[in-house]
Amino acid sequence: MNPHDEGSGLGGAARLVHLRAMLRIILALFAGMLGFLAYLGVVLALADHVIGLHWALQVPFFLAAGVAWAWPARWLMFWGAGQR
Repeated sequence: MNPHDEGSGLGGAARLVHLRAMLRIILALFAGMLGFLAYLGVVLALADHVIGLHWALQVPFFLAAGVAWAWPARWLMFWGAGQR
């Protein structure tokens, strides 16, 4: 009897949990990359309009745009790791 056979002993359930966790990580990776590219496209399109404005209006925009991606990325990393 091979201990690595599917469904043998208690290892089958642990293997299924590990597979599910790996799937979440892969989904989080692709969702994060696509989301970040979409975010980057929107920010760059808006930056074209903001760049001609007074510097006092540019600073808040670029500060917000530089930090705003962190909250969705944080949520996605915790989701991918299986935590809430």
